[in-house]
Amino acid sequence: MTSVYDPGGRFVACTIIEAGPCVVTQIKTEATDGYRAVQIAFDDKKEKNTPKPLVGHFKKAGTTPKRIVREFDLDPDAYKLGDLVTVDLFEQGNFIDVVGTSKGKGFQGVVKRHGFGGVGGQTHGQHNRGRAPGSIGACSFPARVFKGKRLGGRMGNARVKVQNLKVLQVIPEKNLLIVTGAVPGANGSYVLIEK
Repeated sequence: MTSVYDPGGRFVACTIIEAGPCVVTQIKTEATDGYRAVQIAFDDKKEKNTPKPLVGHFKKAGTTPKRIVREFDLDPDAYKLGDLVTVDLFEQGNFIDVVGTSKGKGFQGVVKRHGFGGVGGQTHGQHNRGRAPGSIGACSFPARVFKGKRLGGRMGNARVKVQNLKVLQVIPEKNLLIVTGAVPGANGSYVLIEK
């Protein structure tokens, strides 16, 4: 994240996203695939590290192997194999959704994961219960812990969608998109932008 001044002179927290150029690698139609979509690919990859069938798939589109391949519900008639999809799709002032994988935080306890307050003060002989979850079930009936009980566990590393981020600036010569606020994931991770 960084920050810039918007056209109104306000200091705004923002994120810079490299959005392209993406190559159209397959056009899916109802006649051939049963549905309409456009498959695009992003970020170069070494040919020696790419499975042979995918190398052929990319050569058919006239491009080098790519790291990320995704389908979008775009109009197949507007694109042809090998076309470049660039950041020019977006305009300043548009609102977009960004989907990514949040940072993994490993196994966390209930205080950090769910905001529990702990078992109370360190009095009356309690010396190691400050961040414990407390009682988690009933007695002989139902004699089990209900599913969905908020307990410690793995936190983060999940698909997250951040909605309604405003496009502050489009820099087409460098394929950069500057959007308000934060996007999910660590620096350098891949995200999906939905218009």
